[in-house]
Amino acid sequence: MMNFSLLMVFFSVIMIFCGLWSFISYNKHLLNSLLSLEFMMLGTFWLMSMEVSSVGAEIYVSLFFLTLVVCEGALGLSLLVMIVRSHGNDFFKSFNFLEC
Repeated sequence: MMNFSLLMVFFSVIMIFCGLWSFISYNKHLLNSLLSLEFMMLGTFWLMSMEVSSVGAEIYVSLFFLTLVVCEGALGLSLLVMIVRSHGNDFFKSFNFLEC
């Protein structure tokens, strides 16, 4: 019989790889890429919090990581809003990086 913490670690690793797979394969929209990055970070946070709690160490490192993930998400959403306002959509193929 599998241990519960081992099962949670397995699910968090599966979450990370599913997020990575969706980031690599579904790159048509910027919003899909941002959501898959957030899903990978959620899996990483879950894995890190399970490992830190099993060791018995302080959880402050996980909270610091969660703070950085929230800042990354806010930066990604602000870039998405800026791109949609300037280009009209979030398709990667419609971006022309040579124009300013």
